Amino acid sequence: MASLLRSAVAAAVKRPPSVDEVMGMAPRDAALPLAHYQKFWSWLSSQSPDAMDRARTEADLFFRRVGITFNVYGDEQGTERLIPFDLIPRILPSHEWQMLDRGLRQRVTALNRFIHDIYHHQEILRANVIPRELVLQNAQYRAEMQGINVPSDIYAHISGIDIVRAGKGEFYVLEDNLRVPSGVSYMIEDRKAMMRLFPELFALHRVAPVEHYPDMLLKHLRSVAPGGISEPTVAVLTPGSYNSAYFEHAFLAQQMGVELVEGQDLFVSEQRVYMKTTRGPQRVDVLYRRIDDDFLDPQIFRPNSTLGVHGLMQALRAGRITICNAPGTGVADDKSIYPYVPEMIRFYLGEEPLLANVPTYLCRKPDDLAYVLDHLDELVVKETHGAGGYGMLVGPCASQAEIEKFRSLLVQNPASYIAQPTLALSTCPTFVASGVAPRHIDLRPFVLSGEEMSIVPGGLTRVALREGSLVVNSSQGGGTKDTWVLQDAA
Repeated sequence: MASLLRSAVAAAVKRPPSVDEVMGMAPRDAALPLAHYQKFWSWLSSQSPDAMDRARTEADLFFRRVGITFNVYGDEQGTERLIPFDLIPRILPSHEWQMLDRGLRQRVTALNRFIHDIYHHQEILRANVIPRELVLQNAQYRAEMQGINVPSDIYAHISGIDIVRAGKGEFYVLEDNLRVPSGVSYMIEDRKAMMRLFPELFALHRVAPVEHYPDMLLKHLRSVAPGGISEPTVAVLTPGSYNSAYFEHAFLAQQMGVELVEGQDLFVSEQRVYMKTTRGPQRVDVLYRRIDDDFLDPQIFRPNSTLGVHGLMQALRAGRITICNAPGTGVADDKSIYPYVPEMIRFYLGEEPLLANVPTYLCRKPDDLAYVLDHLDELVVKETHGAGGYGMLVGPCASQAEIEKFRSLLVQNPASYIAQPTLALSTCPTFVASGVAPRHIDLRPFVLSGEEMSIVPGGLTRVALREGSLVVNSSQGGGTKDTWVLQDAA
């Protein structure tokens, strides 16, 4: 295994723009691992390739037994896949996590203030901090939410904020996921797999726990129930078993001990939401929805939706149901709004942002568009409403035909795109078919907002398993790693 580790370091050296999670920015041909990786690196050096292969096979069997799969729409090889899991964890020292924790709390607080504001007094629009048309003409803006009050003024109860390390090791927010962020079940199951496979590692390291996330989630969901309800009933609303994240929906419902329901299991009577049970109707007070706004209520949004509940928005307006995350939340995670989040923090909190944005070109601006068109081979171009790694161009990795296709799209509809520099995302050693090699990663911590705010230490590390790829999404060939936040010694 030692020779494989040397190969990993040598391969990392060939990528000078990237910081390596294990070796940092120091010359890596003879460098020692960073302090927080040294115990793990010493352990890994003692493992044989055969032992690691056996562990990987056992991990695959574990995930298949548990049923941890995701669906890929339009996949010719079948719709259901096992998400790839890597045996080498991503490790963060406590001081780095504490900095991220503070920055995440600040950012999500400002985003919730923004969503409340745009559906009430619109002070940030009147102050011309954000162009009015970017919000009010945004496809994710829901005029039906105007004037609706929600408990504690919280709209994004579960936020998944994508963080990357780049440059000389700085952290950046790549995007905010506030609609129906997914991936937390993989965070929990990745930890279970690592503890099952390598219990000795958890004797060597004081790793902050993550398995209590479902209990935290249930506590936060109950805390935002409509007023006057002492024992609220929570349910998870899923579009059904064909959804790409159905495993997670079922997993979280089971872990919280609440019902998993589909739209057909619910009905509204006298502006209250009920679920059908063998004991008769049971009132639902908090609905953790995992379906998009368009499908929530066919009376208000898409009339042909069979996934939602007739009258759900009436119950929301009457204050008799809390929907988590609230309808209309997506306007705050639209990529055209993302560049303005630092200004939101300044406007609502009077603070400087603790976590930086990636510099972003707004293609709706003529000067920005001209620059982007001239530098397509250097930039990452994204659809403002895109998700899952789709609808984007990674210029340095794209063919000339792909670049020209995006050039045409940008000229036709520039307002639908943003562009960013191609960040050299940090790499982390990853156990691939050829051995241990550097692969690019990101991190998705999950922020829970209710009467208080909570963040499980770490989150989901996603890894781009294809050599050189910067796209970590599972639908685009990415996998996951366990994320360790080391606790300071007592």
